[in-house]
Amino acid sequence: MVGDLTPTRDFNFVADTARGFLALAEAGSEIDGMEINIATGTEISMAETLDLIAELMDADVTYTVDPQRLRPGKSEVFRLCGDNTLITSLTGWKPEYTLAAGLEETIRWFTKKENLARYKSGIYNK
Repeated sequence: MVGDLTPTRDFNFVADTARGFLALAEAGSEIDGMEINIATGTEISMAETLDLIAELMDADVTYTVDPQRLRPGKSEVFRLCGDNTLITSLTGWKPEYTLAAGLEETIRWFTKKENLARYKSGIYNK
């Protein structure tokens, strides 16, 4: 069961985000107070994301929209895509992971029995 599949997001793999924070920490005080995006600059819909995960896992899946997982009217942000121009110009940072590569790392992590045991798959936290 899923929510709305039309919103788009700009997904960053955690290793890229961590590298971005480190790059900003090393940039010095001249960036203090600046709003700087650590982003890929690309967006993908939730439906396309689910399709990519299924493809990477070689899984034949179907998903159903659960009305309880739909956000109240006018509360959904339908497009989130960051502009990484500033962080790139200030630090040279660029994402190293594609979405597919980051998902492959995540899938590898989840397929280890000891990691999967930590995940509460039967709980939906609103």
